[in-house]
Amino acid sequence: MLYKNFISFDNNIDVRESLFSGQSFLWNTLDYNGSYYASILGGVIILIRQVSCREIEVIASDNLINGYVINDFISQYFSIDVDIKSSLTDCIEYRYTGLWSVLQGYFSIKVLRQNPYETLITFMCAQGIGMHLIRRQVSILTHIYGEKKSITLFGKEIILHSFPTPERLSSVDPLVLSACTNNNRIRATNIVLAAQAVADGKIDLQALANPAIPLAELRNTLCRNRGIGYKIADCIALFGLGRFDAFPIDTHVQQYLATWFNSTTALRPLTPARYLLLDAEARTFLNPELAGYAGHILFHCWRKEVKKLRSF
Repeated sequence: MLYKNFISFDNNIDVRESLFSGQSFLWNTLDYNGSYYASILGGVIILIRQVSCREIEVIASDNLINGYVINDFISQYFSIDVDIKSSLTDCIEYRYTGLWSVLQGYFSIKVLRQNPYETLITFMCAQGIGMHLIRRQVSILTHIYGEKKSITLFGKEIILHSFPTPERLSSVDPLVLSACTNNNRIRATNIVLAAQAVADGKIDLQALANPAIPLAELRNTLCRNRGIGYKIADCIALFGLGRFDAFPIDTHVQQYLATWFNSTTALRPLTPARYLLLDAEARTFLNPELAGYAGHILFHCWRKEVKKLRSF
């Protein structure tokens, strides 16, 4: 049985730009009677279609996802409770008027609240490679080690694969898993070790989701695991643990900090010490509590408007 819901929001939401902005690699596009975006969340097949700028259609294989009714889960998943403009301080609107004008077209992007374990593994896969290749690697990972699920929509069978459990990944030979990490055996080994740590409770993601934990402590705890540095730790925190104050910094972020905000620090190589300096700089013109949320909007805007990238 399929459950269909139409969900309306008070503000604009751009489903495609949100799902394919570099924060999740688990969504697929299906062109059945209009574009649907499909994934498995909490073991439930989810299909989403944009109806209008403030309304979406959701089709699900269950009426409950992680104990929430569909409407409540989707609203939380797309962080509808967050006012995006509040993540940017007034100084951007008044000091960087050109940037502020461009950003108006990006305020419909939402930062997703994703499964922390899936976020941990996918961003460990994602180090130093483009989004198209990341998406391909994650697809291989789910097809080989995930559980096959299917539904029938408009008379056609739709087959998806769930994300592999920590127990399943922890038992994989890293040499074999390297097929899912662009043949990087060290990365594959680190992913297996991370999955083992989650399965054994050594990485307690539920405990790490406690918002009372200082961000620096959370980052350092994640960085104790092989293959996780500051940037990956901040991605896990931002996209997987709901820490919208976490501010991941990569090459694109360095570039927009230097170009748009005149940061001389961003012009220099990104050492761990300089990473923390840039993090502190960003919080002087972004709302510190939502620095990562704003950072992701700026990141996506930079990639599209300045770098003219179309592969997401």
